[in-house]
Amino acid sequence: MSDLVERFLRYVREDTASVEGSDTFPSTNTQIAFAKKLANELNVIGLKDVKVDENGYVFATIPANTDKPFHTVGFIAHMDTAPDAPGKDVCPILHENYGGEDIVLKNNVVISVNEFPALKKYIGDTLITSDGTTLLGADDKAGVAEIVTAAEYLLKTDEPHGEIKIGFTPDEEIGCGADRFDVEKFGADFAFTMDGGDMGELEYENFNAAKAVVTITGKNVHPGYAKGIMINANLIVNDFLTLLPEDETPETTEGHEGFFHVTDISSTVSKAVVSLIIRDFDKDTFMERCTYIKKCVDAINTIYGDVAEVLISEQYLNMLDTFDGKMYILDIAKKGFEKAGVTPEIKLIRGGTDGARLSFMGLPCPNIFAGGHNFHGFYEFVPVSAMEKAKDVIIGIALSAEK
Repeated sequence: MSDLVERFLRYVREDTASVEGSDTFPSTNTQIAFAKKLANELNVIGLKDVKVDENGYVFATIPANTDKPFHTVGFIAHMDTAPDAPGKDVCPILHENYGGEDIVLKNNVVISVNEFPALKKYIGDTLITSDGTTLLGADDKAGVAEIVTAAEYLLKTDEPHGEIKIGFTPDEEIGCGADRFDVEKFGADFAFTMDGGDMGELEYENFNAAKAVVTITGKNVHPGYAKGIMINANLIVNDFLTLLPEDETPETTEGHEGFFHVTDISSTVSKAVVSLIIRDFDKDTFMERCTYIKKCVDAINTIYGDVAEVLISEQYLNMLDTFDGKMYILDIAKKGFEKAGVTPEIKLIRGGTDGARLSFMGLPCPNIFAGGHNFHGFYEFVPVSAMEKAKDVIIGIALSAEK
């Protein structure tokens, strides 16, 4: 068993699920416990300046081994796993020499080739899954294991490289991974998050994103005497929803197409609350979408009086806008892919990433594949070959970051 696989199997057994709504940072003590174990391991390997800060971030440095001018490059992964499925007592299973068949796990969980055709690319490989009772945690324990294993190699090699910064973050899965990340102290010129999916992914363009909360205030009186008095918020919600374009939802869009996505509705006669997210790659179109929601609320108020209000909160922006004049970072990434024997596949992130927020905080931060599939649920799997290649890409980038 390779060091990378051994690390990954050890890491996924650590319960590090983040929790929405926690009043602590990080949101769970288990993340702190894992952070301390990681820091211990980095010290044993020989990294310098290893630290778990007061917010649960793990930072470390691989010293330069040459006087040649190199960029200080960083590699980042998140320690938490998604709260969408159980993350405690993970029992990883190795499926060696995978033959192309459906993978049958506990609780009637079947990772079907018909449903997940990406499996066909890994015939003859070793795949790792959970036992079907939990998620696996390749998002992002695969990224963590790849970075640590690459760091161990870079500490020993005579191949020239500059100073390299390592960062492991908590609470990424609940959108807080960059909240208390100290970019200045991290000290990298740019970095890469190892948090993508399928082998070959290189991503530096993501959605502009906002959350909208529409509140409709009704008036509840006895239904037998309600004529001309009752305002039923339940029914007004329906009118609001019909104003949203039917062909601009997640299930009807792809590529660069944006959408409106209703995530939650709570409703009574007296009060209804609709939560939705707004997504678009183009900044101007994104702003138009935000304005459109406001116009929908205005339309409701024109019909029913001042019963509706909306609060729109920006969540993150498209990191592509931060790469103006800095495309050399992507050139270095592509050289690293080439050294690793991997063809980069430039993909859009139809979602968000810590890298987007970090990019706007002054740390340009594209995203690279970590190798996993079907994150956040029982059907998750990761091919060992993809993890090994991700580790090689990290090494390749570190060796290619000459100024």
